Amino acid sequence: MKILIVSQYFWPESFKINGIAIELKKRGHEVTVLTGKPNYPNGRYYKGYGFFSKIKDTYSGIPVYRVPIFTRGNGSGIRLSINYLSFVLTASIFMFFHRKKYDVSFVFGVSPITTAYPAIVHKKMYGTKMGLWVQDLWPESVAGSEKLKSQIVYRNLTRMVKYIYLKSDIIFISSKEFRMPILEKCDVVPNIKYLPNWAEDIFLSSDIDVEKYKNIIPEGFIVMFAGNIAEGQDIDHVLQAILETHDDKDIKWVFVGTGSKKDWIVEKIKKYNLEDTVSLLGRYPYEEMPHLYIYADVLLVTLKDIESVNLTLPSRTQSYMAFGKPIMTMAHGAATEVVNEAMCGFTARAGDYLTLANNIRKAKSLDKNVLKEMGNNGKKYYYKNFSKDTIIFDLVFCLEELSAKNTSK
Repeated sequence: MKILIVSQYFWPESFKINGIAIELKKRGHEVTVLTGKPNYPNGRYYKGYGFFSKIKDTYSGIPVYRVPIFTRGNGSGIRLSINYLSFVLTASIFMFFHRKKYDVSFVFGVSPITTAYPAIVHKKMYGTKMGLWVQDLWPESVAGSEKLKSQIVYRNLTRMVKYIYLKSDIIFISSKEFRMPILEKCDVVPNIKYLPNWAEDIFLSSDIDVEKYKNIIPEGFIVMFAGNIAEGQDIDHVLQAILETHDDKDIKWVFVGTGSKKDWIVEKIKKYNLEDTVSLLGRYPYEEMPHLYIYADVLLVTLKDIESVNLTLPSRTQSYMAFGKPIMTMAHGAATEVVNEAMCGFTARAGDYLTLANNIRKAKSLDKNVLKEMGNNGKKYYYKNFSKDTIIFDLVFCLEELSAKNTSK
């Protein structure tokens, strides 16, 4: 098959679509990527890239077309909107002049869902069937982040999302909980297929350097938070849990990552004199995460109580399970349900920092072999439900079915 991948984000930015492109190519398909200039997450062009430079690129032998876009800057509302719209506009214009036929297009549907418009343009020109992989629900995710307060704008966004869904020949969902919100927006029942995320191979590897970061990890019972330190991760209640456990100096909270709430948590650590139990390591490439996970006694997943967030299964959940460490949640919805089903950790409802603190004390009191068994339960569940080979097989099968129906042939 000749497959066109449409994604605003792509290598050297770290997103799941990078692995998808490689896996499709490994299976003998001709893959082309349409994307923007890399600037996520820091909001500046990566070294060697600019607004007009490097329109044509390659990634592991895959042709990559990079259209000019304005950077996201500090991620403020207006700047981010310009970033999103610039990709839609330049990528749609590119599609009009590109004049190359593909058997099928595949849209990586992280925010914003407007990424799908260039693929819709190509579909209108050539009749190419289109698959959309929904990673974030729109407009729910925008409303949930409190960036959208106007009901008029919300209704217009809902109509736009409905249009995109109805133009998609198949909608892949990364969480089973996405099905009903999508169906509720569509007059015609769309073709929906569950296609979860998987963990990168490095989280399944036994090639771990147990000495690499030994000097920066404190001694004690390690509760590790790895990822975006932001509003959606309910850092406010994480802080409350830290305060609840601060009397036990052997409980150490280790944060790996950065985000909009990092400066806030730094300030609170100083205010409450938490330096003896909290460590902020900063952001590391995902390739380094296994060498940090190895020190964790439990890995933390926290999410704010927002409807769209509750429906999402954060991809780090799969990474934690694949690595074989017990998981500690403070969240509603999919993440907590998976941990309970897999019997691979401890769960608390969103915002329930008292239960989170008690769960941490309970985990600390358990025999190490009990925690190891929980981690192994997660790994077994991962292989059964999130195997990369199975997921890619399902994706290719669905794309081949679309290709067979392509009216451009």
